[in-house]
Amino acid sequence: MFVITPCAAGCGRPAIFGSALCAAHCVNQKEEGKRIADYIVRQKNVKDLNAQGLHFENLDFSGGKFSGCSFSGAVFTKCNFSGINMRQVFFDFSAFILCNFIDVDFRFISFAGTVVKQCNFNSSELVEINFGGSYITDSLFNNNNLYNSRFIETDLVKTSVINCNLIRAVFYKCRQTDVTFKSSNTAEAIFTMDES
Repeated sequence: MFVITPCAAGCGRPAIFGSALCAAHCVNQKEEGKRIADYIVRQKNVKDLNAQGLHFENLDFSGGKFSGCSFSGAVFTKCNFSGINMRQVFFDFSAFILCNFIDVDFRFISFAGTVVKQCNFNSSELVEINFGGSYITDSLFNNNNLYNSRFIETDLVKTSVINCNLIRAVFYKCRQTDVTFKSSNTAEAIFTMDES
């Protein structure tokens, strides 16, 4: 995991990768986001990177590998994550708008409290993912392996979860509006706490 270096401004938040300051105290957040995005695109294999609170737009991160990174509180608009492999990455309280996650392999990722709008997660391995407390709308989760993933107290709105493996997926207190689970094994999922 990334080393947490406190922001030099003394606010207590962690400094972002390659800086002594957190995103809130950077002179130019847009330039810091561009610098880190350029690094990610060049590296393709990204480890232990902290980019909390930055904004990323119209970027292609496809085909890369990420591990032990934090993007908590970041905003991603029209970004392509297709074909990415991720392990132990934090996106808590982030936002994803019009992003593609097609054919990704995600394991042990946290999207807790995240807003997901008009995103495509089709044909992916989303194993042991935490979507707890998130708001997900107008999105696609078709043909996925959602084994042991968590949607606890999540709002699912106008979202498609077709032909998915839901073994041990937890939807406890998940609020659903216009959601389809067609051809998914819902009997293997957990919707109430009395199920084991």
